[in-house]
Amino acid sequence: MSPRQDAGMASVASTATSRRQGEKLSDRVYGDIIDRIIQGEYHEGQRLPSEESLAQSHGVSRPIVREALARLREDGLLRSYRGAGSFVCLRPDRAMLDFAPLESLADIQRCFEFRIAVEAEAARLAALNATDEDRADISAAFGLLERRIRENALGVDADFGFHLAIAHGTHNRFFADTLVSLQPSITYGQCLARGLGQRRPSFHLPEVQEEHRRLHDSIIAGEASRARLLMRQHLSNSRRRVFQG
Repeated sequence: MSPRQDAGMASVASTATSRRQGEKLSDRVYGDIIDRIIQGEYHEGQRLPSEESLAQSHGVSRPIVREALARLREDGLLRSYRGAGSFVCLRPDRAMLDFAPLESLADIQRCFEFRIAVEAEAARLAALNATDEDRADISAAFGLLERRIRENALGVDADFGFHLAIAHGTHNRFFADTLVSLQPSITYGQCLARGLGQRRPSFHLPEVQEEHRRLHDSIIAGEASRARLLMRQHLSNSRRRVFQG
């Protein structure tokens, strides 16, 4: 490799390292702000300190703070107004801390983001490509979910199995392979959402299962566009429920 190529590779590696470090810093700011909201230091309706103040207090740059605030807005915890700043609009249930350490929350949200992109397309393709055998497998997985709810079980195994059956229905192995490779991260997020949901089962579980039912029915009926939309809505709602507790 020539000296110029060596320098180019070193530059790429340095940029990648800087990006990873930046992500870790924004995760730290993200987790710290959530902690302050949960603990009541920042209460609902309160305006957060300015970006400059947050950057100084955390010892990071303003772009790092902006990235953390953007994720908090996506998660529904903050609302921003032009010229007025960012305000707390949701205080997560303190019980969240019983199920997940704060430093893991950023990864949970990123996993949901990735799943929304991948599984929405998987649902669309499953509606188009699933065979009778695939549809039977998807229905069987949905039925297992129903039983888990009747048993008042956490049901994470059945939840993952339902999503995996849909991925197999695409007839593109990379969808199923991706879910299997992400299973620890996916089931961690599912455990958090369902564990919190069991604290209010009369609302949470019927809501989740109705989303599964509509998704199941759309795939069985071959409604590709609707299946894609319903999967996006379901996973977006799951992400939201993590913070609602």
